[in-house]
Amino acid sequence: MSMVRQLGEGLSGLEQLRALIAAGKRPGIAVSLDFALSEVGEGTAVFTGTPGQHAYNPIGMVHGGYAATLLDSACGCAVHTRLSAQQTYTTLELKVAYHKTITDTTGPLRAEGRVVTFGRRVAFAEAKLIDAAGKLYASATSTLLVIEQ
Repeated sequence: MSMVRQLGEGLSGLEQLRALIAAGKRPGIAVSLDFALSEVGEGTAVFTGTPGQHAYNPIGMVHGGYAATLLDSACGCAVHTRLSAQQTYTTLELKVAYHKTITDTTGPLRAEGRVVTFGRRVAFAEAKLIDAAGKLYASATSTLLVIEQ
């Protein structure tokens, strides 16, 4: 059983994510890359993290997968907030655009995701990765499959 289901069996997706934040729990990927779900609302989700050496690639900057993971998480959890207790989801497609290099001196980043459309079987979301001043580092669009359980 998933972490969110354990914390919130029978709850809506938004209620599940609120329970996850309240419990201070983070799934393994968030622990490994040192980021956290910090805010959720109806159709929105925000992840925060500070990139560092733990996410570096061999050419001396933060690996693109770090930004992609935060953006995928923000898109996915934005959709999660719209789910009923009987639904789940999975990412079908993620397109990431990298706008600026991320290093260990970049400072804290926010991945802000929002649902663009939510249908019976498919949802579309978008997210942006920004710093405290609002500077854009990466952006993404995502297509997600909504699954009835």
